[in-house]
Amino acid sequence: MDKITPAGLPADRVRICVGDLTQIEVDVIVNAANSGLMGGGGVDGAIHRAGGPAILADCRRLRETVLPDGLPTGQVVETTGGRLPARYVLHTVGPVWGRHGGDEAALLAACYRNALARAAALECASIAFPAISTGIYGYPHVDAAQVVAGVLADWCASMAQPERIVLVFFSPRDGEIFSRVSGLPWQ
Repeated sequence: MDKITPAGLPADRVRICVGDLTQIEVDVIVNAANSGLMGGGGVDGAIHRAGGPAILADCRRLRETVLPDGLPTGQVVETTGGRLPARYVLHTVGPVWGRHGGDEAALLAACYRNALARAAALECASIAFPAISTGIYGYPHVDAAQVVAGVLADWCASMAQPERIVLVFFSPRDGEIFSRVSGLPWQ
């Protein structure tokens, strides 16, 4: 039987690491994007730089065709992975803490749930996430970790794909926080 953590996460399916999201070998990575989809700072900028111009070209096409007002918070769109090891990038806009009338947790959960659903629809066996909204968007780290652990536990209990879920943190502090909340070890 698979080891299940106290937070309900299958330890054989969900992994925590500290590193560079753009170098993780998975089928799809998730980008903590801004609504304009034109690249920015942090994870968003790193993904656009490492993935090259094909990602930006796809984002421009999306903005011109189906998202003239930008990507709504919690929703997900896909682009090519460009030069990244991943085949696809799923772009999602996380909530800004304190700016969504108390719906921040539901919107953050939607980011993760919608990305998992899109990855499954694309028949991707593996997905890697950054810590969405905990940087400049100000979402408290422990609160975010609790939301993410809940979403992943629910998803893994009912869905077979993606088979491997990697949470990639920029700093050891973030990895430690999620490890404490989830009961998963981090590398």
